[in-house]
Amino acid sequence: MGRWTQYDEDSTRLPEGMTRVGYDSDTGRYYFRDRDGSLWEGPQGAQYGEMKRVQGAPVLTDDHAHDEDEEAEIGVPSSRVDGYTPLAVDADGRTVPHARHTSRTDSAYRIMLPFFLIIVVVLLLVFRLVHSSPLADPSEPPLRCPGASEAYTVVRGDTCWELSQARGCSVQDILSVNQGLSCEAIRPGQAICLPPPRVA
Repeated sequence: MGRWTQYDEDSTRLPEGMTRVGYDSDTGRYYFRDRDGSLWEGPQGAQYGEMKRVQGAPVLTDDHAHDEDEEAEIGVPSSRVDGYTPLAVDADGRTVPHARHTSRTDSAYRIMLPFFLIIVVVLLLVFRLVHSSPLADPSEPPLRCPGASEAYTVVRGDTCWELSQARGCSVQDILSVNQGLSCEAIRPGQAICLPPPRVA
């Protein structure tokens, strides 16, 4: 990539009295205005090159040029019959944005809004999945309890001690009807067998 030089500026590359007034992104052409007010277009896809006068473009007279200067001072661009509106330029030659343009910040937020919504929905689904009750494992066979014992599904906060107190039995009775059960490892949603309640 070449280095920038002062020879790449409009003041050096354009004929005297020519100023760049716009760019048409559909055709890829730059537009220039001469001192006499005539409109010229550059070659397609290039900033500089052989320019051609635009046929049918309005030619500015001195009175019209004076009106355009007043409009440029207040930021109102002049427009052609075909709807083309060149960029407005203030008295110092700086481009003045059109009033109807939205700020870059607004358009950036509008572009990013769908992505933010997708992220929020995914986070809500993950939150719901984490805080929902665990699903029963379909590969696990149904629990068969020996004798008169009954099946029970453990809920949050259950311990072997609390279950034995509620049934009026000992922790050892619960362990005897559940072979291989560890009281420290019971979890909500787990099915265990409880001995029948003792009648007092």
